[in-house]
Amino acid sequence: MGDILHALPAVTALRQAHPSWYVGWAVEPRWRPLLCVDRIHLVNAKEWARSPLRGQTLREIRDLRRELRAERYDLCVDLQGAVRSALVGRLSGASRLIGEDQPREWAARWIFGERVPTKGVHVIEQAMEVCSAVAGDRLSPLLPPLPVNREAERWADEVLGGEQKRPVVLLSPGAGWGAKRWPAERYGAVASDLHHYGCLVLVNAGPEERAIAAEVVLASGGVALAPEFTLERLIALSRRISLLIAGDTGPLHLACALGKPVVGIYGPTDPKRNGPFGVPFRVLRHPESKRDHTRHTEPEAGLLTITPEQVFAAARELLLEVR
Repeated sequence: MGDILHALPAVTALRQAHPSWYVGWAVEPRWRPLLCVDRIHLVNAKEWARSPLRGQTLREIRDLRRELRAERYDLCVDLQGAVRSALVGRLSGASRLIGEDQPREWAARWIFGERVPTKGVHVIEQAMEVCSAVAGDRLSPLLPPLPVNREAERWADEVLGGEQKRPVVLLSPGAGWGAKRWPAERYGAVASDLHHYGCLVLVNAGPEERAIAAEVVLASGGVALAPEFTLERLIALSRRISLLIAGDTGPLHLACALGKPVVGIYGPTDPKRNGPFGVPFRVLRHPESKRDHTRHTEPEAGLLTITPEQVFAAARELLLEVR
């Protein structure tokens, strides 16, 4: 989710610069609701990795290759910088496959036909440099037009009811792995403080994170609410919030894509590279935290030095700033 949201400002700028260009996107099925492009190609990469030699996997890869090549793409741009995304680019049959000179996975650079040197620190800046090279123009990042799902929009209105007069703060306590996950009980303490400050506090959780959301609600003394989210609902509700509080996770980058202020709680990932971008924000990170993408199950030590009082203070500052 984060990779897509980091790529979207550059792709949006590319489309504005060249509105007649036909844009397709290869994406895993669950992230399809994030995209507004001319053609979406579904790539079941995680399932394929589990059973790479299964007959169904080989048939789906063959069908994807046929589908991609039928579009006769002139070029393929890999903004993820992973080996598997580069290989999908090869499947497209595009005569030009372009990626970053120093991609996230080093081996991917040997799959690219053309490599663009980048100087930006943040991944959004790097994507802008690659797309600028493709466009032949110096592009500036733009907020992307995310799809509108009418059913999800109605759901968001019903969840908020008449509460839109109060600031709406969304907490997203989940994370890709344990080392990035600030404790649920601390989110609950922040939720309690925000409630007493006059905010409506909601808790987001994906299908595998509902137990975490329940812990936050319990720790808040029951003042936080945890409605049942889908990605479409998360997009709709994020359009209506005053502030989001989260770690380095997809919902934080979604809020940024929608122009919403965020408080980022960071530990083993580098906010200079993966942090909030283009919106009012506060980032909390211990000065001794080091970049480490090892998927440890326990929260990183520096992350645990960040207190609920610090997070609430950052949230209050932003709420006052954006009123």
